[in-house]
Amino acid sequence: MTTRARRTRGARLAAAAVVFCVFATPAAAQRSRAEMVALMDSIAASPVVEGRVAGLAVAVVRGSDTLLMKGYGKADLEWNVPMPVDAVFEIGSVTKQFTAAAILKLRDEGKLDLDADITEYLPDYPTQGHRIPVRRLLDHTSGIKGYTEMASFGRISTRRLPRDSLVALFAAEPFDFPPGEAQIYNNSAYFLLGLIIEKVSGVSYEEYVEKEFFAKLGMARSSYCSNSDVVPRRARGYQLMGRALVRAPYIDHTWPYAAGSLCSTVGDLITWLRALHGGGVLPEASYREMIAPARLADGTPLRYGMGLALTPDSRNRPAIHHGGAIFGFVSDTRYYPDEDLYVVVLVNTTGNLSPTALAEELVDVLVPPVRIASRPFTGDAAPLVGTYSGPGRGRPLTVKVTATDDGIAASANGGKATPLAWVEGWTFRLGGQIVTFERDGDAGPATVVRVDSGTGHYVLRRQPD
Repeated sequence: MTTRARRTRGARLAAAAVVFCVFATPAAAQRSRAEMVALMDSIAASPVVEGRVAGLAVAVVRGSDTLLMKGYGKADLEWNVPMPVDAVFEIGSVTKQFTAAAILKLRDEGKLDLDADITEYLPDYPTQGHRIPVRRLLDHTSGIKGYTEMASFGRISTRRLPRDSLVALFAAEPFDFPPGEAQIYNNSAYFLLGLIIEKVSGVSYEEYVEKEFFAKLGMARSSYCSNSDVVPRRARGYQLMGRALVRAPYIDHTWPYAAGSLCSTVGDLITWLRALHGGGVLPEASYREMIAPARLADGTPLRYGMGLALTPDSRNRPAIHHGGAIFGFVSDTRYYPDEDLYVVVLVNTTGNLSPTALAEELVDVLVPPVRIASRPFTGDAAPLVGTYSGPGRGRPLTVKVTATDDGIAASANGGKATPLAWVEGWTFRLGGQIVTFERDGDAGPATVVRVDSGTGHYVLRRQPD
C-alpha cells in the first residue's frame, strides 16, 4: 500500500473529529534516533522499575524501521524468569480483528453474506423476533446480551463444556436494545462469529486462523491459547491485589473463543498489523470496509469499524487500534496511518497499568500531540439539564446533567460530576467521549443524549423530573 493511500485514510479519520490545531514539540523534533530509542526504552521499563507489573513486552516500528522491540521484567515471578522479547501473551480482545478479517475473507469467497440474518448460518439461534444481520455482530450493534457481563457466566467459566452451553445461557436473555439502535461492546456477538466461521469454512476457528493468518504470514509464535499445551517462553499472568502481585484466576479457553482466545508475541503482532494495514490480508475494498465507521439503523455514524476502533488517541492523533484484557493480561495494538507507525504493548499483569496509556506515551516521543481549540459554551444550558437513562454495558446507564457557570457537567451512575467541553451546537466532549444532545426543534428540553465512547454508542432518553 502506498504512503499516499495511508495518508488519505489518516485524513478521513481526522475529518471525523472536531477541528484541531497542531502544535509542535521542538525538543522531540531535535532528538536523534538514538535519543528517541533510549527515551522509549526508559518509558517502557518504568512500570517494572516501579513495581506496578510483573513484566511486559513492547514493539514500536515506523515504516521499515524497528525502533524498539524488547521484553521487560519477568515472564514468571516464581521462577524469576526474565521476559524474553518473543514471550507469548494472551491478547484478549485483540483477537477480534482476526475474527473480523476472517469473516470478510469468507465473504469475499462467496461463503457468507454480511447482510444475511444470522439464522442463515446458525438456524437454531433464538432471535426473539429480531432480524440480526451478520454485520451487526461485527460492530457491536446486535443488542444481544453480552455474556462477560452476566453473573451466571462465572459458573461455567472454569469448566470445559460444549460451546452451545454458553450460547443457551446468553440467548435466553432479553436483548439490550433492538439490533441497530445503539452500540454496546459485545463478546457474545464475536462468540457467534466464531461459530459462523466454523459453519461456513468447514474447519474449527482454531484451524482457520492458523491456516489463513498465522501460517501464511509467518506468525510462528501465535496460536489459539491452550490451557494444557506446553508453550515455550509463554508468560504467566498475574493481577494486582492491594499492593501484591498474585497469580491470575483460571479461565477455560473454550469461552473467550473468537472474542478473545488468541495468543501471540509483539513481533508476530507487528507482522500482523503491517500485513493487515498494508494489503497483505484483505483486498483493498474489503480492508476499507473493515476500517469504515459502522452506522446505526438511523444512519448515525459510529467510531468503530469491524473489530477495530477508529477513535483518535488521547492526544487526538488519528489512529486505528484495539485493546484487550483477559485474566492476567492486558494488551494494546495501534496503527497511526499518517506516520506509518505501529505500536504493540503486551503486559502480563492486570490492575495497575493501562497498555493504551503506555502506548500513547511511547508515541509522544515520536509524534507531537494535536491540541483541540477550546471555546466557551455560548448556548443556553437549561434545555440540556436533566437525567437520561438507557441500556449500558452490563447494567443500565444513567447520566445526570447539571448547569455550571460556563456550561454543563455530567455524572454517570451517581459518580462525580465532570465538566464537558463544548465542541459545537449541542455536541460536547468528555475526554475521548463525544456527548450529543437531541431536541425536538428549537423549543423544549433535550429528549435524548448520545454518549459515544468509541467502542460504545449509548442512546439515553430523558427521564421525568
